[in-house]
Amino acid sequence: MAGSFDYFVVFAEMRTGSNFLETNLNAFDGIACHGEAFNPHFLGYPKTTEILGITQETRDADPLRLLKEIKKQPDAMAGFRYFHDHDPRVLDPCLNDLKCAKIILTRNPLDSYVSWKIAQETGQWKLTDSKSRKDGQADFDADEFSAHLEALQSFQLQLLNRLQHSGQTAFYISYEDLQSVEVMNGLARYLGVDEELEALDKSLKKQNPSAISKKVRNFPQMETALSGRDLFNLTRTPNFEPRRGPTIPTYVAAAESGLLYLPMKGGPEDRVLDWLAAVDGVDRGALQSKFSQKDLRQWKRKHPDHRSFTVLRHPVVRAHHAFSKHILGTGEGSYSALRQTLRRRYALPIPEQMPDESYDRAAHRSAFAAFLVFLKGNISGQTAIRVDASWCTQTQALQGFGEFALPDRVIREDALETELAQLLDTTGHDKEVSVGAATGDFPFDLSGIYDAEIENLTQDVYQRDYMMFGFESWR
Repeated sequence: MAGSFDYFVVFAEMRTGSNFLETNLNAFDGIACHGEAFNPHFLGYPKTTEILGITQETRDADPLRLLKEIKKQPDAMAGFRYFHDHDPRVLDPCLNDLKCAKIILTRNPLDSYVSWKIAQETGQWKLTDSKSRKDGQADFDADEFSAHLEALQSFQLQLLNRLQHSGQTAFYISYEDLQSVEVMNGLARYLGVDEELEALDKSLKKQNPSAISKKVRNFPQMETALSGRDLFNLTRTPNFEPRRGPTIPTYVAAAESGLLYLPMKGGPEDRVLDWLAAVDGVDRGALQSKFSQKDLRQWKRKHPDHRSFTVLRHPVVRAHHAFSKHILGTGEGSYSALRQTLRRRYALPIPEQMPDESYDRAAHRSAFAAFLVFLKGNISGQTAIRVDASWCTQTQALQGFGEFALPDRVIREDALETELAQLLDTTGHDKEVSVGAATGDFPFDLSGIYDAEIENLTQDVYQRDYMMFGFESWR
């Protein structure tokens, strides 16, 4: 909101025109931009020794001290330029501060990459007179460009998400906008400065004005490398699934040993909990659970050599288990209200009550196939029904764990015996603890109804899990 800021930060990158932007910001009497104030290699500019009385040594010891001085500069709206690799200690304070104006400068990443390569070759990072211009060409490196692009996009996405979460907006400027005095005056008004420029400061000159085909030494190779890049992200699997939290109260710790299980709902929880209890020779009731974040941190401190793990289950097995337990079943753990809704609104062909003598294996297969069709819409956000933890994607559940801490080990159910034994070895246990056998689902086991259509329906629902975890067809 114009006029409501104490200071500003220009989020930019090398070769995006940030020097030109700063020069024109500093042309306003009421604005002071202090360069790359938090560049880890220098202070503001390569030959600057201090900013507002703060030296580089003082800044490195306490970057927030310099941020405070910039914020309270009395004679101007002050700010600085910040790149993705600058001191990370100031990023959160700036993003969280509603009184900090955010300016986001962007440029075509290929142009910025080529400009950066030429500047590396010529050693010329600024140009004030065309007579001093040094000619050079870039050598395109596909891997290097991919890394460059990933760094830029990752930082831009981080900025976007953080501003969205806090309800803030930024003043966006593209490289091409820098040539507009109207845009520059609009930026000044955004910062609360009423002064206007009549013309831009053109002391800095564009260094490489020719076409990109002339600036890249191996242009044909660059064309070939970029031809395979999916510019419009056509291969992306759309994801409209609600985000999930870390669900810390569901975590289960061993009674004595430093083992922590992060249950993936719909997985082999009973088998794992029985094994976890057997590790210390106790009943399942002695296991520790219902942690708060504070409790879990304390547990981790008391068990400095702790190991945490979760278990993945094949998507078709997990979906069938969720259907059998929560939807088809009518006993403990069933979702009776949801069951009736699925029968009434989504025509799920299941009996009103179970057991039902007319419900045979063929009926079970048809009902499970219909449930998979429902899951497709449910997980895609096309129904009014919640995405239950028992059938959400395991990818989303694992990302939810990461909001607190990712598990040390992600185990597949088909390797449970072997990997739990290996995990036990890492904690210093020298005894063998067996894992109980898997039990089938009621009233029909998956093996009796599984076929190519069931597999295809499941893959359509859980594309992300098949891709992310490399699942193959179940049989």
